[in-house]
Amino acid sequence: MEIVILKNADAVAKKGAQLLTELIRQKSNAILGLATGRTPIALYEQLIGIYRTGEISFAEVSTFNLDEYLGIDEDDDQSYRAFMNAAFFDHIDIDIRNTYMPFCKEGENPRTFGLGFENEILCHGGIDLQILGIGGNGHIGFNEPASSLKSRTRVKALTQRTLQDNKHLFDENEHQPRLAMTMGIATILDARKIILLATGSGKAEAVQKMVEGPLSSMCPASALQLHQHVSILLDEKAAAKLQNQEYYLWVYEQNETLRKQFGSFYNI
Repeated sequence: MEIVILKNADAVAKKGAQLLTELIRQKSNAILGLATGRTPIALYEQLIGIYRTGEISFAEVSTFNLDEYLGIDEDDDQSYRAFMNAAFFDHIDIDIRNTYMPFCKEGENPRTFGLGFENEILCHGGIDLQILGIGGNGHIGFNEPASSLKSRTRVKALTQRTLQDNKHLFDENEHQPRLAMTMGIATILDARKIILLATGSGKAEAVQKMVEGPLSSMCPASALQLHQHVSILLDEKAAAKLQNQEYYLWVYEQNETLRKQFGSFYNI
């Protein structure tokens, strides 16, 4: 787990975009795992800007999103499909047929759908790079506290905290879903590389538990301690409660020196 502490949220988005751009240049048909939420928006804006310069193309890229609300129509403005289209897909040259959402249709068995979504990922050869955010309670995707560390794509009931955190996204009389389909923790850990982005003081406690706390289902993000190639990109506010900040900064400097000399140690 590499901890990268940057000055502000803009620097986090730029660093994330740099890493993702390097992957696409190396592998034009990369398989990406994508996230929704406020933090990834800045990353997508950076990637759109890089795409418009002609530096990269998404024409051969396929994507799998982490999660989607259950019981909401895919065309609904509140769906994560609508979010991804507006924030990213509509602004790049990706083939929309190659963008997969864990959208379980009305009346479809969520378990059957989850197995099918897992199989689709496998048929594509697995996810090369998974983008993550982190919830204030330590969730990744919609894997809420007490989620099994071996979980796969399935339906999850959202916690009251998550519902409250997302309440501002819905109008007063608008239906707010309480269930969602989400990739499981084991699904996330199958990705070859993982980048987690966290910004703002509201994420500081969850970040500290993820990085320095015990491996525990009560902080689902702590499962990333088990992955060999994870980059945790933080702004100073999100990193504020970490106990070993000086060490993380020193390690990052050493790693950058090695990368300049030898290149990435975990190329796809």
